[in-house]
Amino acid sequence: MNRASTPVAIGVSAIVLVLGLLLGVKLVTAKADTTDDAAATCTDQTVARGETLSSNLVKVNVLNASQRSGLANRVSINLQRRGFLAGDVANSTSKVAGEGVTILDADKDDPIVHLVAIQFTDVSYVESDLPATDGVTVVVGDDYKALRKKSRTSFKTPSEVSVCVPQVTIEE
Repeated sequence: MNRASTPVAIGVSAIVLVLGLLLGVKLVTAKADTTDDAAATCTDQTVARGETLSSNLVKVNVLNASQRSGLANRVSINLQRRGFLAGDVANSTSKVAGEGVTILDADKDDPIVHLVAIQFTDVSYVESDLPATDGVTVVVGDDYKALRKKSRTSFKTPSEVSVCVPQVTIEE
C-alpha cells in the first residue's frame, strides 16, 4: 500500500465503523414488536361417535426423560411417519421418572390418548404436572425400546372427540 492510499483506507474504515455503531445503537434501543398475534393456530374439529379418528388429527408432544441424547426427536419423527402431528420435542421437566413410556394424561379411556398409547408397548398413565399444552404428551425414559410394530393409526371412536387441527396460512 502506498502513502497516498493509507489515509483513504483509514477514512473509509472510520466511516464504516461510525455507520456500524449508529446502526447498532438504533437496533439496541428500538422497541420490540410485542403485539400478540391473536390469530388462532388451530381450528376445533369434532369427530362424532362412530366416525374415524386418524393419526393426522392428533398432535403428540414427546419429552425425553432418558440419558440418551435425541431420543425424543427420534420418537417424534417415527410418530410423524405414522401420520401424527409433531408437537413439542424437548427434555422432560416433569417430575415423572418415565422409565419406559408414560403418557401425561390420567384418562386412558380418551380416544385420542388411546390412539397414541397403542403405538407403544407397556404404557403407564399419570396426571400431568406440566402446564397444559395442545395434544398428547408422552415421556420416554431409559427403558424405551421402539414403537410397537404394525399398530393401528386410526379407529372408529367410541365417543365424540374434539381435536384441534392446525391452520395453514398461505400468503401470496
